[in-house]
Amino acid sequence: MKAEVINPFLESAKLVLHQLIQISPSTGTLAVKSVKPIDDHIWIQIGMTGQLSGNIIFGLHEQVAMRIVSAMMGGFTITELDEMGRSAISELGNMISGNAGILLSNQGVVVDITPPSVLHGEAFAGSMPEKALTIPLLMDGIGELDIQVLIS
Repeated sequence: MKAEVINPFLESAKLVLHQLIQISPSTGTLAVKSVKPIDDHIWIQIGMTGQLSGNIIFGLHEQVAMRIVSAMMGGFTITELDEMGRSAISELGNMISGNAGILLSNQGVVVDITPPSVLHGEAFAGSMPEKALTIPLLMDGIGELDIQVLIS
């Protein structure tokens, strides 16, 4: 797994978050972390095929997801991640991954992405490898969004 594969996703996530919710996230430390289900977290999984294959997973606490969805909806208060909220957070993952696919294409790497799947807590268990290249995006007043790359 090459560390440079994560850069288009990082760049794209920063751009999309800035466009959607007018924040400029800072970048945490790149690391290899265990991929495991965590209660009260959701995971947006995007598959990738083509010259790169595997998954990109965006992991975030439910409260962070609700804050992002609230900001996406013009500040409307979200108290639970209902079907509309799950759709909105799913679309966030889709927008980040689609934009990253374009950035990769501009570098000569042809990829396709799958529609996003939103997984919750234990539903995430057993479906992924044990380790992923991970980089957190830190958003003031909102929380952390982990970008996990499981690409070969």
